[in-house]
Amino acid sequence: MNREQYAHYVDLFHARDYDAVLDHYAPDGEFEVTFFGQSLRSRAEVKRFYGFFHDRVKEEILVHQFISNDQMVAAEVTVRITAFADLTKEAAAEAGIDIEYPIANGQVLEVPQFVHYHLKDGKIVAALCALFQPA
Repeated sequence: MNREQYAHYVDLFHARDYDAVLDHYAPDGEFEVTFFGQSLRSRAEVKRFYGFFHDRVKEEILVHQFISNDQMVAAEVTVRITAFADLTKEAAAEAGIDIEYPIANGQVLEVPQFVHYHLKDGKIVAALCALFQPA
């Protein structure tokens, strides 16, 4: 995945086109997304997770650094999360999701992240997100 392809992937994420985003992933059971204390291994889990969040927040990925080869992608990003509804730990827990940072309606969080993707045959088989404490 080169820089242009990654930019397209991020654009699909911003558009909330989860099916198109997941087209970049290996088949169910052959990939794992690990972030926010969650481990997701199927399209249904990823869509449920993002659907829950994106019903309450706008999430933007701002890419600062990018490097890739045939086996991996590494990106240094800031994820800007703007809440348009309260996102509480209780609401997340009811949905079976554990969140680290509750966010109130109107609040904006900027979370620095390092994202590392493992690739196999051009598809993502692992996405690992290291989160840093938001300001």
